Amino acid sequence: MIAAAQIQTIGSAPARSLLTLFAAILIAAGLFLAAQGGWIYAKAALAQVLLDRAFAQSMTSGVPVKPWSWADTWPVARIEVPRLGASAIALKGASGQALAFGPGHLDNTPQAGEEGTAVYAAHRDTHFTFLKDIRENDHIRITRRDGRIFTFRVTHMAVARWDEAEIDTNAPGVHLVLATCFPFDAVTSGPLRYLVYGDLDETATP
Repeated sequence: MIAAAQIQTIGSAPARSLLTLFAAILIAAGLFLAAQGGWIYAKAALAQVLLDRAFAQSMTSGVPVKPWSWADTWPVARIEVPRLGASAIALKGASGQALAFGPGHLDNTPQAGEEGTAVYAAHRDTHFTFLKDIRENDHIRITRRDGRIFTFRVTHMAVARWDEAEIDTNAPGVHLVLATCFPFDAVTSGPLRYLVYGDLDETATP
């Protein structure tokens, strides 16, 4: 006759095996997700290294240098806000690939430092997240691929629909606009844009 304790042991063995298997699956899934997240961060960090290198090479050579062979864009400027310690390499154009790795210099707008309004756009949760902390009279320093440096003073900020933003790319004078999505804490995209306007500050030292 089988003792009650033996019956309990026999009956619980499959259950323990299932629990062990389930725990192993959860651990494996957790390790996979952690590795995937780590790989994403590693790729982002490597991309910034390659962008910095390509920008330095382009300044030295005087010709555009792609950060990797299959890129459809290349570095055109470095954007810095000294007070915030913020810095980002800007890429040519605002294609999806460009904005995945840095701010994009919008086509059909002048280069920073030229007559008109140069416009750079980036995602609010990555390369332009610092815009939420920018203030009037902050300095924005743009180093172009040709080595020329221009400093802009922030005049004001505004929120507008993407199709109602008042940006005159042919405005007299030398101006700058940094644009990103708004609000900063939103989890989905929307029609609003946060715009930071700046004018060339000829009294600022590079």
